[in-house]
Amino acid sequence: ICAPVSSAGGGGRQLAMVMNRDSRARSRSRDRQDSREPVRSPRDSRSPSQRDKGASKPDDYGVDTMKITDDDAAFILGKGGKTKEKISRVSEAEIELFERDLILEIRGSKLQRRRAKKYCEGVMAQRTGPVIVTEDYDDDDLTMLQVPQEAVGFVTGRAGNFLRTIEEEWGTLMFFCEVGKGSRGRDFEKLAIFGSVRGRRGSELKVLSAVETKVPGYYDKIREEVVSRDRGKDETGTWGTDTMTFQDDELSYALGKQGSTRKKLERSSAAIVQYVGHNAIFSGTRAERKRAKEYMKWLFEQLEGPVYVDGWQDREDCTVVDVPRECVGYITGSRRAALATMEEEWGVFMFFMNKTDDKGKGKGYTELLIIFGSQRDRRGAELKIMNGVEKKAPGTFTRGVREKTSDVRGFDTDRMILRDEELSYAIGKEAATQKKLEKAAGAILQFVGHIAFVAGTLKERRRCKEFISWLLQQMRGSVTIPDVSQRDDATEMHIPANCKGWVTGNRGCELRRIEQASGTYMFIALDASGEERLLIFGAHEGTKTGETGRLYAERLVQELVQEKLRGGDRWR
Repeated sequence: ICAPVSSAGGGGRQLAMVMNRDSRARSRSRDRQDSREPVRSPRDSRSPSQRDKGASKPDDYGVDTMKITDDDAAFILGKGGKTKEKISRVSEAEIELFERDLILEIRGSKLQRRRAKKYCEGVMAQRTGPVIVTEDYDDDDLTMLQVPQEAVGFVTGRAGNFLRTIEEEWGTLMFFCEVGKGSRGRDFEKLAIFGSVRGRRGSELKVLSAVETKVPGYYDKIREEVVSRDRGKDETGTWGTDTMTFQDDELSYALGKQGSTRKKLERSSAAIVQYVGHNAIFSGTRAERKRAKEYMKWLFEQLEGPVYVDGWQDREDCTVVDVPRECVGYITGSRRAALATMEEEWGVFMFFMNKTDDKGKGKGYTELLIIFGSQRDRRGAELKIMNGVEKKAPGTFTRGVREKTSDVRGFDTDRMILRDEELSYAIGKEAATQKKLEKAAGAILQFVGHIAFVAGTLKERRRCKEFISWLLQQMRGSVTIPDVSQRDDATEMHIPANCKGWVTGNRGCELRRIEQASGTYMFIALDASGEERLLIFGAHEGTKTGETGRLYAERLVQELVQEKLRGGDRWR
């Protein structure tokens, strides 16, 4: 969780603390709303869950405070405030550190506050000695995993980097500990993993995969414990784990280059897919596990010949695109490189499906490309395919297509038709402008011929089209936006007159740099009285210490202003 974690590795000093219970407080797809849509990022560092969901506060919502020392405050905050944000994310509580008074304020339900307090105590105690955790310490948020002593350093990584990478990926909190007094043995150390059922499972299997490379055969000894853990303990009541065994040559194929195949199966199915030795482990709800195993089956069937998914029209997890046969090689790429790049970008699983009697048909025929994944990811990949096909065979997806504006509140697609000069301006060099607008709006933006396809929720689509309209206005002159005070996606900054050129940079280069770093859309606009000010737009506000979102962009602009006021002209 922070640098001291590394001390658990390879015979170094053991992390330390005694915790008592009393101390814790186009598409042919069935376009239905997909429950696997990505969760939005937190609006600020104090509330990673409740602000996002817009949910009312629970009945037992309250505030707890903890008095801490100066050294504890440094540990709780962590580098750049990341440890505090991590504790807040895992506990789902709001946490604020008042450094001057050395008081930690925790807000949330009773359970959220108790978990947050427990995690804070765990982090603070790492400064002093072994972490002792008793069996009653579990608030349905704990997985204890035995790690062989010879694998502890490998699992921890240099300066704790491997554990921190797992924590970041799965939204968990992890540290080595002792269970009960005098329980420390020479052969194993206990790894405590705190978080949700899914987060803990993903972290556990990642650790087990690493352990198995260091201590082959260890998984077989604890297989039953691992497979049965947390069965039924999710909202659907169907959470569980399935397994299958690979041969040597099958394992490398199922893993893919740098794990790319495993990752795409995991993301597209929404199940946890991990390989421990020669064992494939699938964890998730019943529906997620079924998808993952089906995708794995089709993956291996492709080695034998053409694969066709019977009944794809009735599935809710796929989209099928008609690709002209003369475009198939272009879309696939050399050794499947182009398809693989799109799979990685969108987290989908794709392949051309054919029946054996389809071969030999020539120009004028199409092949079916099937895309598996969440609704949003499938649409992103589909539009990327359409973009490629349109370049190779103009008119395939745009002939006779008109503009469209949907009033569906959920996920849908709008269309805008652009002129030649507008199109090149909206795409930008190496599609930089397109990517900027897409990220800032939180929508999917893809150009197919002269048509801009905007996919997302109603709010995301409206925001993206608004950004495009402002961008096109900038081609012709200044933009007037009278008032942004009622928007939740805008930050307004008044820049001193003598600093404007410094902040924007030559031909706007400084603003472009900040936009890329923060994922925002920025420009100088006039207000209702004709005064200039800098506007920062973005769906993601960011956090006070984070390195993305509008708050980060604002900090970078303030740094430029201060730099100029300190006489930056002399050395820039």
